[in-house]
Amino acid sequence: EVQLVESGGGLVQAGGSLKLSCAASGFTFDDYAIGWFRQAPGKEREGISCISSKDGDTRYADSVKGRFTISSDNAKNTVYLQMNSLKPEDTAVYYCAADVWCGRLVKLAYGMDYEGKGTLVTVSS
Repeated sequence: EVQLVESGGGLVQAGGSLKLSCAASGFTFDDYAIGWFRQAPGKEREGISCISSKDGDTRYADSVKGRFTISSDNAKNTVYLQMNSLKPEDTAVYYCAADVWCGRLVKLAYGMDYEGKGTLVTVSS
């Protein structure tokens, strides 16, 4: 059974930091790009970042570039998203996803092969 389990969400003040984790199982981790998208209430999904250990592809949305850092621990089948300098507009449910193409996750944020159930990040002003 394929599972993507997110953790690390919570409430943080603006300017603060959080680190999200995504533990993957049930598929060959190295064959997929893993990453994150988010969805705020009443808004469309937004692709945030992805990383592919297969070809080294790493991507970020312009809205988080310079503030968020994605990393991967292949030995643990886990991907992390370090989020710094958080803003109230970063408030959303953050989802982990896996796809063979990193670009689909960041550019489209729809149609990925696998998705997690999400973790809520709330940034207070």
